[in-house]
Amino acid sequence: MSFSPGPDPSPGNAYQCDAISHVVVPRSADLGDGFFVRRALPSAQSRMVGPFIFFDHFGPAEFRSGKGLDVRPHPHIGLATVTYLFDGEIMHRDSLGTAVPIRPGEVNWMTAGRGIVHSERTGAERRVIGDHLHGLQMWVALPAASEEMAPGFAHHATEEFPLVQDNSKTVRIVVGKLYGAHSPVATTSDTIFADVVLKAGMTLPLDADHEERAIYLIDGEIDISGDRFEPGRLLVFRPGDRITVTAVTDAHFAIVGGAAMDGPRHIWWNFVSSRKERIEQAKADWKAGHFNKVPGDEIEFIPLPDK
Repeated sequence: MSFSPGPDPSPGNAYQCDAISHVVVPRSADLGDGFFVRRALPSAQSRMVGPFIFFDHFGPAEFRSGKGLDVRPHPHIGLATVTYLFDGEIMHRDSLGTAVPIRPGEVNWMTAGRGIVHSERTGAERRVIGDHLHGLQMWVALPAASEEMAPGFAHHATEEFPLVQDNSKTVRIVVGKLYGAHSPVATTSDTIFADVVLKAGMTLPLDADHEERAIYLIDGEIDISGDRFEPGRLLVFRPGDRITVTAVTDAHFAIVGGAAMDGPRHIWWNFVSSRKERIEQAKADWKAGHFNKVPGDEIEFIPLPDK
């Protein structure tokens, strides 16, 4: 899913901490009815962080009665989409026949591979009195050898994810291995994603075990080596440096990253590939109607953009 094509985010200011490569200030777009999306990747300075090639933070939003999310069927190739909610519910349907709602703390991991079509909508029953929605939508690029793998879908319930916690912090290990805990989500390359809540005054170390790492601050204020950061910032770190995050206030943030990709990736609309000609083929296939339909959502679709 991509809620909006949108412009690339702009880079933030330079900071004193040597461990910080740069700070991305996402571009924000209002898609109507107060539904805001902030895009942190791709950016002018960071096309990717590990395998993460796309990072959207949407909401928090409150839909009025009768309103809701309506992302019509659209295609993907060469990536896996990761949907993670803090509030609300989204009904996922795809061309494999999957029809699964996602709720806060759960994960929908959809592997596009050689091609998949999906839609994401607010269910009819949740539109009756209105609904809330808040979460993250991320794309993970596939290694070149896996770009044409068979499409697939995996849903993981909240209780499947290990928690590292004490009285000052809660770290849910959603993807990959961190702090000695390992997520059950299967990936095609070294990938990390964790959901962190840290109480004011407390600290959390971030070791250099993974080649590329970043923090996206969702709520609160944090300090890193004397520099303070507010919500809506993607902090991209240099490889090899150990980081300590201090919560100035109660803070909520995501850790993302992993191994550097095995070469550059091209991204156009909802398509990702190591080969430009593969994207051109996907564009032609979608325009010609060669992708499979989404059972239960066969009527509407998002047309191929003009540019």
